[in-house]
Amino acid sequence: MDIEMPASGVETGWFPISLRLEGARVLLVGGGEVAVNKGRLLLDHGAQIEIVAEALNAVVQEWVDAGLARHVGGRVDADILQTVMPGCRLVYAATDDRSVNRVVAALADTLNIPVCAVDDPEPSTFITPAQVRRGAVRVAISTAGGAPVLARRLREQIESWMPHGTGQLAAYMQSRRARVSAQYPAVQDRKRIWEDFLDGAGAEAALAGDEVRADSVLDVLLSAQRAAGEVWLVGAGPGDPDLLTLKALHFMQNADVVLYDNLLPKVLLERVRRDAELIFVGKQRNRHAMPQSEINSEMVRHAKAGQRVLRLKGGDPFIFGRGGEEIESLVDAGVSFRVVPGITAASGCASYAGIPLTHRDCAQACLFVTGHARADGVLDLPWDDMADRRQTVVIYMGISTLPALMAGLVKNGLPSDWPAAIVERGTQPGQRVLTGTLGTMAAQAAEAQVSSPALVIVGEVVRHRVVSP
Repeated sequence: MDIEMPASGVETGWFPISLRLEGARVLLVGGGEVAVNKGRLLLDHGAQIEIVAEALNAVVQEWVDAGLARHVGGRVDADILQTVMPGCRLVYAATDDRSVNRVVAALADTLNIPVCAVDDPEPSTFITPAQVRRGAVRVAISTAGGAPVLARRLREQIESWMPHGTGQLAAYMQSRRARVSAQYPAVQDRKRIWEDFLDGAGAEAALAGDEVRADSVLDVLLSAQRAAGEVWLVGAGPGDPDLLTLKALHFMQNADVVLYDNLLPKVLLERVRRDAELIFVGKQRNRHAMPQSEINSEMVRHAKAGQRVLRLKGGDPFIFGRGGEEIESLVDAGVSFRVVPGITAASGCASYAGIPLTHRDCAQACLFVTGHARADGVLDLPWDDMADRRQTVVIYMGISTLPALMAGLVKNGLPSDWPAAIVERGTQPGQRVLTGTLGTMAAQAAEAQVSSPALVIVGEVVRHRVVSP
């Protein structure tokens, strides 16, 4: 059995969960401002708070007087803690003395009770994330206790984005779940209905509290026959997940099946819906995990089974992505499809490398070519067009044939000192940029052990490269 290990550098120590606290005993150690902040959260979730503190500030005293919390002990010592802790679902060590908080945390840990020492992750066994609340909807943001100000800033951004009626929408969907499940027992069918509901007028009505109109939309969805499958050819851009288009992300979150290749970094696949079926079709030079004809057949097969198929491609699907071949096969099979363009590697990688593809002083055109050789090893390229000095040439998939490419450009009229650059792993954290000339670039790439994905840029625009200080 293959076991996938966590990626290097990924925080693995904190597991996010939603915990039921209604009616549960929670021990809050501390009676000052720190305790107030945590106590408010606990009361908001229906916890039965028991407080150990020598002194209570006015807010905490009001809770006690109103019967919202019980003051069960004064001085914080082992005797009172060992008496109160057993049976508690959580413990908060929320005094303004870190050493006291750590004593509380150590005792809770020995009793196997989850404990949070406020603003001190090391002795804690859980931490409290920043939260955004809309009724039953909770969005929690955690930085593993390392950057609480960042978590709060992200919470502010989510607060501004999440509609006020989100809680009403969630309540509506929960109240209709049984009806939808009774009519459509298959999980995939139910998902499709609810996704169509959320993407259409039904969600707008429920957000506004108009359940009559929301029901009419849901009635139509429930009465319709199961929708036919569809294929989405989506460009994922050159690698940086922040360069995904909103539509690409939408389809990634709604696909039932995803066909992807080796050019996609793992961080992009993490944006795909977690329960989608992932199929690696692994296209690499001279080594295809799945031939193109089988990829075409796989898309058709899943679509005809009623699934929404995402063909996820690096860059743009219509620029050296074989998107044209794939939609032809879909048309022949009578399968509906949609194409979502992506930022192609040429523009994305050049921008991140600080190289303008056009410049009014030296490049009035830009030519995209592929560096793949034919089966017999010959490079069948438009050499005369490529040797035009008034343009930029961007070569995709040219690392394996780089010496022949550079020599061919010189042979067809460009000088050996003509500027050239390689952008390796463009837009990604490991991006490298090499600049040189047609005469030096092959040797530079070999010495630097450049590997795919990498892009070659040829033209005087390389001299205009600017890197931000």
